[in-house]
Amino acid sequence: MKNSAVLLPKRFILSVFLIAIFVWSLFSVHWNSDLLHTGGWPTMLQILKGVIRPDLTAEILALGLKAAWITLAYAVTGMSLAILYAFIVGILASGTLTSKTVSRLTSKIFFRGILGFTRAIHELIWAWLFVAAIGLSPYAAILALAIPYGGILGRIFADMLNDVPQEPIMALKAAGASKLQILIYGYLPLVWADMISYTMYRFECSIRSSAIMSFVGLGGLGYQIQLSLADLKYNQVWSYIYFLIVLVLLIDGWSNLVRRGLVERKRVKGISIGWLSTLLSVVLIIFSWVYVTEDVHFLELFSDKNIQYAQRFFGGMFGVGNPHPAFFDKENWSSALKLTIETLEMSIMAIGFSTIAAFITVLPAARNIANGDLTLTKRWYNWILFGVVRVLYIFSRSVPELVWAMMIIFLFKPGLLPGAIALALHNFGILGKLWAEVIEDMDSRPIRNLSSSGASRLQSFYYGILPRVLPRFLTYILYRWEVIMRTTIVVGFVGAGGLGMQFKLSMSYFQYTNLTLLLICYMVLVVIADFASESTRKAVK
Repeated sequence: MKNSAVLLPKRFILSVFLIAIFVWSLFSVHWNSDLLHTGGWPTMLQILKGVIRPDLTAEILALGLKAAWITLAYAVTGMSLAILYAFIVGILASGTLTSKTVSRLTSKIFFRGILGFTRAIHELIWAWLFVAAIGLSPYAAILALAIPYGGILGRIFADMLNDVPQEPIMALKAAGASKLQILIYGYLPLVWADMISYTMYRFECSIRSSAIMSFVGLGGLGYQIQLSLADLKYNQVWSYIYFLIVLVLLIDGWSNLVRRGLVERKRVKGISIGWLSTLLSVVLIIFSWVYVTEDVHFLELFSDKNIQYAQRFFGGMFGVGNPHPAFFDKENWSSALKLTIETLEMSIMAIGFSTIAAFITVLPAARNIANGDLTLTKRWYNWILFGVVRVLYIFSRSVPELVWAMMIIFLFKPGLLPGAIALALHNFGILGKLWAEVIEDMDSRPIRNLSSSGASRLQSFYYGILPRVLPRFLTYILYRWEVIMRTTIVVGFVGAGGLGMQFKLSMSYFQYTNLTLLLICYMVLVVIADFASESTRKAVK
């Protein structure tokens, strides 16, 4: 009881603090009619018409299928490398292969530092850097996906291994097992299911990331969306977006099949679903690698020409041959820090908008509220609302932030607001889905007691549901804010302001030392957000 009495004020104080920070971020926008483009609304209406009237001609459908395959192939090849990198570095970062305290601590700090660096930079930034260094090669997209996703997976794998119960591990040690044997027969069997589950979730995310690789000219659905937007063919834009949504849903269904097969050991006609899905995964990986790298040999990356380009580019970033690098100039630092604060404000606005939208829609989206199990009240419209909101969630999270930004910028003038709205639109669907699952998994008995005592639906929510789900809600808000912080730089590429907009300009004008300065500010911002989010989550547990 004492712990509950202490934690509740903490959560309340944190909620008030987050609201205050959100209100502060709103003052960064000048709320007037000058926010909108002249003729912005008619253009937006034309874009929205494409939602219900997509171009379904044979030519567009064939092009969409080809682009969808390219998007999938890049995601598969990138993730296959990411898994390999994450598995090796994640194990080393966990310290499970070391015995002495000093060596374990050194291993953790060093390899977690590597994982932190690689996941801090967004995949599109990596793509820009690789394209600038080695040219428009498929390996630029593959490595750009593999490095950050490997960093994310590696950190989670390391945390999973560190959280393993020690009783089975101590038993293996007492039996004289080596470190490698303890890892294979002790640690991995206990975390294997969670590793697969999280990897498949990240694979779904990599589909969206693969789509936005088009921004640097690497093909796929995002490339077709970008071309159609440039030609003002909005019905074609939505055709390709629907391809992307279907692809994400198929991957989601496939990931569920893999998890059920490997974790629950489901069988169909005597055949293990787990082994069958694993075999299909291997076949898909092989075909993807063959297709993506068919005309490009890996050794071409190390040709004299590419080595010269890479040396020139990365040397330029470190200021080689530049007597006045930007990262040694006070004025450039002042300008970069101002953009850093703007980027922070954009991320706070984005998580605030998405939180408000998710909060308004989460109750109808919960299955146990739609069927009346939680509140003991059934309404004829419950399932209709459930279906509508769930479709909105799928639609919202399936479209990448960059695609949302490319459309919203037709309505709003360049600045922080269109970037915040684009980020919010994508994260609203993710946050709403996560919150709805929290409500579906909660103990329904206390809420039913409230309802049977005569409490209204609103009273049941505020006095029964909200106090129980608030800790998880806050955890997901902070987690998504971390993700948004990494993505703010991406929406800036299409004129949404902040560090991303200046990053693109610096890249266009070959101001390489300025790129280094902006990347430093960006990484510091991501690390601070990471630390603040992690510390706050631990404080309210």
